[in-house]
Amino acid sequence: MLKIREAIVVEGKYDKNTLSQLVDTVIVQTDGFGIFNDREQLALLRRLAERRGLIILTDSDGAGFLIRNHLKGSISPDRVKHAYIPDIMGKERRKRTAGKEGKLGVEGMSPAILEEALRRAGATFEEELPPEASPHAPITKADLFALGLSGRPDSAARRAVLQKKLKLPARMSPNALLQALNALYSIEDIRHMLEE
Repeated sequence: MLKIREAIVVEGKYDKNTLSQLVDTVIVQTDGFGIFNDREQLALLRRLAERRGLIILTDSDGAGFLIRNHLKGSISPDRVKHAYIPDIMGKERRKRTAGKEGKLGVEGMSPAILEEALRRAGATFEEELPPEASPHAPITKADLFALGLSGRPDSAARRAVLQKKLKLPARMSPNALLQALNALYSIEDIRHMLEE
C-alpha cells in the first residue's frame, strides 16, 4: 500500500474503491457532476488542498475533463496536481457495455498504471520522505469513541456540532468524518475544539 500525502479527488465510488486498494490517503469522490452544486464539498476540497495538497484523477473522457476543469477553476492552482490516465479503449468488468466514448475509466486501470499516473503528477510518497517529515499520528475510531463522537446515544449530535464548527459537510458518515479529521487536524486539535 502506497502512502501519499496529498488527498485525491475521483469521480465515483468505483474509482474510489479501485484507488483505495492501491494508496493510503484521503480519497474524495465528486459523485460525478454533483460537485457542480455541492458548495460544502467544494469547501472541503479547498481546505484539503491548503492543508495537504490535492491530486485530481478523473477519467479521460469528456465528463472527466469537465469535472477536472471545474475543480481547476475553483481551487488554488498552486495546491493542485493533475494525474492523467491513458486513453485505453474497453469497458469495466461490472458494466455490460462500454461508456459513451468507449474508454476505460479510473476503475478500469491496473494498479501499475495508476501508480505511474500519480508519480507523473508529482504525488508525495510518504515512504520516500525523511522520517521527520511524516505527519502527526492518525486519529483512530477508538479516539472518536473516547471523545464521545461514536458509540454513544448522543454521538450523532456531538458529531453534528463538531462538523458545523469545523465547517465540514453535514452529511458525512463517521468514517468520512474520521478521514477528514485525519487529513486536516491532529487529535490535540480535536480535543481542544471539543473543550471549547
